[in-house]
Amino acid sequence: MPARWVVALVPAHDEEDRVADTVRALSMIPGVAEAVVVDDGSRDRTAAEALAAGATVLRIPRRVGKGAALEGALRRLPAADVWLLADADLAGSATALAWVLEEVLEDRADVAIAALPPQGEGGFGTVKRNARRAIRALSGFEAREPLSGQRAITDVALQACRPLASGFGVETGMTIDAVRRGFRVVEIFADLHHRPSGRSVRGFLHRGRQGADIARAVAVRALRRR
Repeated sequence: MPARWVVALVPAHDEEDRVADTVRALSMIPGVAEAVVVDDGSRDRTAAEALAAGATVLRIPRRVGKGAALEGALRRLPAADVWLLADADLAGSATALAWVLEEVLEDRADVAIAALPPQGEGGFGTVKRNARRAIRALSGFEAREPLSGQRAITDVALQACRPLASGFGVETGMTIDAVRRGFRVVEIFADLHHRPSGRSVRGFLHRGRQGADIARAVAVRALRRR
């Protein structure tokens, strides 16, 4: 099988303490040709740290949210054969995405989603359960990790899922779209670790935004189905 151009695409907001390690880890994965960090309106040194670690950096001056940041990057970047999507806070554990990428490069899947180990204290699982139910209802796919932003996807499959859902609805929307369009979607365990949102006020506010974004993405796809 001929070599394919793989680009790691990393949305980031205020991740100056972890983004450099994430970029370096992604660059170590066999097959990854380039790491691109999309700095979504960060107020810290995220862009500078990513650039120093060797990433190409696309800077958005005002925060637009995860889905819009990725969509904007895809409009600006030349096409890749395979995209490796990764959150900016994975740090060194991002090397484990090699197993996820391999599923796509070896043509065993069109979309490979990382299933993560327990991440420590988080919420109560309500958002995750609702996303899992929505994916099952609208596509029939039984998702273990419906919220995982760590995934490898062929360019053909990714283009079929565009425009991407806004905000934190991007992963749920992408999974539903890919399955409904007939692409092979699998989940692969990967020993990845990111910063848990916790049960602080900030953490619950984050999950509230996440739940609202997912609900919007699901509603749009439910209407399309009808």
